[in-house]
Amino acid sequence: MFSSKDGKMIILSSPSGAGKTTLVKKISSKKKYKISISHTTREPRPNEIDGLDYFFISKEKFQMLINENAFLEYANVFKNLYGSTKEQVFSNLDSGQNVLFDIDWQGARQIKNKTLNYKLISFFILPPSKDVLFKRLISRGENKDEIIQMRMQQFDKDILHWKDYDFVVINEDLNKCYNQIIGYLENTIKYDETYIEKHVKSLI
Repeated sequence: MFSSKDGKMIILSSPSGAGKTTLVKKISSKKKYKISISHTTREPRPNEIDGLDYFFISKEKFQMLINENAFLEYANVFKNLYGSTKEQVFSNLDSGQNVLFDIDWQGARQIKNKTLNYKLISFFILPPSKDVLFKRLISRGENKDEIIQMRMQQFDKDILHWKDYDFVVINEDLNKCYNQIIGYLENTIKYDETYIEKHVKSLI
């Protein structure tokens, strides 16, 4: 039974480069939702700050947290580990804060498969086209051809999970995409799954 005093869990997932991290930060800033800061074993990008964007830890420390059953979810993404700790997430939810998750489909599936006494709403973010996705990967600093190709190949696999989510939103324009997400969260706009299905087919 959900408590009206508890916060909601809001998941944003997407293929790499579709814009979920930017959207999570915008929603948090505008709506004062808490972001679940993931632990990760990957190296920080030049603009990332430890403890703000991620908790950057060693593989040994990550494995220790797995052994301690500290994670609500964790996943291996592009040879790096990412995970959300239960303590951080539940403390925010229990204090009435809505919590945003910037995680992939693996982590989202793990959370959905758990029996939790919190309301969960999930979003899958798609790019308007593969060409736009490719340009975004380059613009965010992915300058190695093999990394970009790996992410583009993974896109074809990730997109297949779109039906696992409550809502799918196309991120062509950041503000429009943000407004759609808020509209679905606040139940002020209707969801058109037929349109989304057509768009998915155009991307496959």
